[in-house]
Amino acid sequence: MMRLAVLSVHTCPLASLGGKETGGMNVYVRETCAELGRRGVRVDVFTRSQDPAVPRRVELIPGVVVHHVPAGPETPYPKYGLLQYMGEFVQGVMHQAPGPYDLLFTHYWLSGVAGLDLRNKWGIPMVHMFHTMGWIKNLVAKDQGEKEGETRLIWEERVAREADALVAPHPLERAQLVWQYRACPGRIRVVPCGVDLSLFRPIDPAEARRALGLDNSPRLIFVGRLDPIKGLDTLLKAMVLLKGKAGSPGALPSLLVVGGPPWEAGTEPPPEILKASKQVQDLGIQDMVHLLGPRQQNSLPLYYSASLACVLPSRYESFGMAALEAMACGVPVVASRVGGLSYTVLDGESGILVPEGDAEALANTIRDLIERPGWRAQMGARASRRAQRFSWPGVVDGLMVLFEELLGGTNPLSEGHRRTTAVCQSPSRS
Repeated sequence: MMRLAVLSVHTCPLASLGGKETGGMNVYVRETCAELGRRGVRVDVFTRSQDPAVPRRVELIPGVVVHHVPAGPETPYPKYGLLQYMGEFVQGVMHQAPGPYDLLFTHYWLSGVAGLDLRNKWGIPMVHMFHTMGWIKNLVAKDQGEKEGETRLIWEERVAREADALVAPHPLERAQLVWQYRACPGRIRVVPCGVDLSLFRPIDPAEARRALGLDNSPRLIFVGRLDPIKGLDTLLKAMVLLKGKAGSPGALPSLLVVGGPPWEAGTEPPPEILKASKQVQDLGIQDMVHLLGPRQQNSLPLYYSASLACVLPSRYESFGMAALEAMACGVPVVASRVGGLSYTVLDGESGILVPEGDAEALANTIRDLIERPGWRAQMGARASRRAQRFSWPGVVDGLMVLFEELLGGTNPLSEGHRRTTAVCQSPSRS
């Protein structure tokens, strides 16, 4: 029986979605670990404790346990300040780990830092997945406050070069890892992200609207964290353009914005919601845009199905799991031509790709979808068919092949070949 240790330092796979640090990575860790557990793999997930009231040990499913490890203050803490607590986290993992383990699977660069230390202490192979890369975030940052520090970039390159294997969700990220971080191509496996096809499936739009108490007017949906990198500002500008060119009030779509941290009724909304609300007010589109906050994942298929299209104007996406969710529901996606979205969404087939940051192109594409219902329906049907390729069991099939290669000695990075220059000469860069 394989035993796997998984690190997700800065965010817990059990956390509610929509917050500043919760999103696709949480879903990925939760779903892959659950599927591995169903196959008989014993999985221990280690994450930093953010609340002393939460049990140290929580069973996700039989054989899969999430361990909350004290490291630094047991409160939510900015992830850019967590590096100082990685030594404490490693010691906590070693204290709480039931081990021994065959393999270590780390997620995000902070987990990679801790993982390199644990890999050496335990003497087992380490697989790493970045989920986002700092240098790309810096390329698309609009101001200095959005940029990642040099420390992250240095550690990311080290993790990319020293991990026994890397998982990239699409071929473009594989190439980026090789070029920017000089990772060895032979150490990288492309394994896409997935979607729960039993949950995300087409629902009759009229039925979905009735369930949500919505009328029959056209609407769009945005699902994601309220983070500048998600490009909501571009979508709001596109809504202004749509309002200015609407032929009739009935043709004007509304926008459902699903995401942001949760908050209790009667209390002030969190800063992300207040900032988005001010943007909406300043643009004069408060009659078109509805900031719903986070929603339970099991209700998302209704929201997708009640919408004409899912719009994802991100500046950068490592994969774009919201796009997959919408596609699985038979809803076409309008997305930026960036990162993983350009892989997930087949342009003209399962959705439309537009230049990042181009509000006019976004508005024109949305208008075309509204005015051409036959085309929209065909695209939605093709989107649903494409999504069938991205089941979580299929994702775990790919991971298991990699794990077995590492443990069986057939991978170039198995014991005896690890980190030798003979295996891989990094490309030079000028």
